[in-house]
Amino acid sequence: MNKHFFIGLGLVTLSAGVIGCSKDPLANLTQEESRIYITNYDSLANFKSYTTFTISDSVAVINNNNVSREQTAIDIAFINAIRTQLEARGYTRVARTAKPDLAVNVSRVYNTTTGIINYNNYFGGYGGFYDPFDYGFGGFGYFSPFGYATYSIREGALSVDILDLKNAQSSNRINGIWSGLIRGSGIFNSSTAASQVKMLFEQSPYLRKSN
Repeated sequence: MNKHFFIGLGLVTLSAGVIGCSKDPLANLTQEESRIYITNYDSLANFKSYTTFTISDSVAVINNNNVSREQTAIDIAFINAIRTQLEARGYTRVARTAKPDLAVNVSRVYNTTTGIINYNNYFGGYGGFYDPFDYGFGGFGYFSPFGYATYSIREGALSVDILDLKNAQSSNRINGIWSGLIRGSGIFNSSTAASQVKMLFEQSPYLRKSN
């Protein structure tokens, strides 16, 4: 199975002047500009040969390898947006019992990372963050009374997978033929679900039923 990847950014370009004048140009990005859209597809799949699809009315929630299913207003907004995009490309939604050609899985994926910072080593070993000379205390060392601190970072992403049910019986397995991933800030927002899904699908012009 040959697969191809495509990555799109909410922010298309950053001028050299902006980068040169700012210590951290990414700090001023809007939520929309921070998002990354990644698509992956099987180049051997004939997307024009499929006609129908089914999609669940709930999403899988994967939280640090724990899986459950939910149906929030945000989930429904994303499901409806995905259905709209597929129907606009000529595919017809049917019930699972109608033997659809494609199945669509939608997931919210969360991952929490924790760690420990040693403030004494962190600040004392890199003067770029704290320089005693800047405050009129030349010759003084730096000591943090805090010692250690823990941090926790929680990241979220929306995943969309399209599975080939049409050829499952002949191959004795269900192949994933397309996947999309949205990462960044403020993803889980019902008011922007349609625009996010549209941008994800715009990266895949081949994903279309034959006329």
